[in-house]
Amino acid sequence: MTAVRQDAWSAEDDLILAEVTLRHIREGSTQLNAFEEVGERIGRTAAACGFRWNSCVRKKYEAAISIAKAQRQKRNYMKKQTPLIAGSGMASLASVELDDGGYRSDGVTEETISIDAVIRFLRGWKNTVQETNRQMKSLEKELREKEEELATLREENERLSTQVNEVQTDYRVVNDDYKALIQIMDRARRLAFLNEEDEESKSRFKMDANGNLERIE
Repeated sequence: MTAVRQDAWSAEDDLILAEVTLRHIREGSTQLNAFEEVGERIGRTAAACGFRWNSCVRKKYEAAISIAKAQRQKRNYMKKQTPLIAGSGMASLASVELDDGGYRSDGVTEETISIDAVIRFLRGWKNTVQETNRQMKSLEKELREKEEELATLREENERLSTQVNEVQTDYRVVNDDYKALIQIMDRARRLAFLNEEDEESKSRFKMDANGNLERIE
């Protein structure tokens, strides 16, 4: 049976590494920050976490990484748009000459323009939130599937451990029986040898030509 290294990565460690790294990608942070956070949580170095991510875990989450990068781009875009929307009213006031009633020459008030911009912003933000919620549900579903897979693997590990213990017990019993059999055969062999010596040590006689018994040395 292959021995399990004490520093081996568990399925829980891989899930934590994936969740934290995807969050940092989604929020525009660096993977190094993600590895440092994971290292603090599971008691490993950031270098070890980075090596594990690039060598094993990353391949399993290519789709999730693409989604996280798309969310990061959308987040950055919304951040750039927010100050433009906030300053749109002042820019319009500086560039458009108003009459005494506060109206532009086309009859549209600055208040109306600002509200429209805000509405567009809120609609875009709503779409972003909905998309984020869909992605979160997908990740939660994947996490549940991984947890179920982990539970199955734990049950399989317990079953195999039980079988190993049973095999070891059977081996000890068979080994003890084998040793006892060897001892019996050894005693039987020594006993047979002694019997042969006894037979050889007994006196032997033969009859001579006159009919007398003569002892053979």
